[in-house]
Amino acid sequence: MVDKIQLFILDCISEIRHKVTWPSYKSLQDSSVLVLVSLVIFSLIIGVIDLSFRKIFGWVYGMF
Repeated sequence: MVDKIQLFILDCISEIRHKVTWPSYKSLQDSSVLVLVSLVIFSLIIGVIDLSFRKIFGWVYGMF
């Protein structure tokens, strides 16, 4: 059992070193900027929707 675990760990290390293609620093930066910009845009959209629903429901509940 211990031999299987040790073999598994060694195979994982070998695969990470030799088979995984790591992104370049520039590519990583570009992807991070894209994620941050998307996050800001979606947060603003959800905030506007939330504010709209709050105003609409406040207006509807105020009628009663």
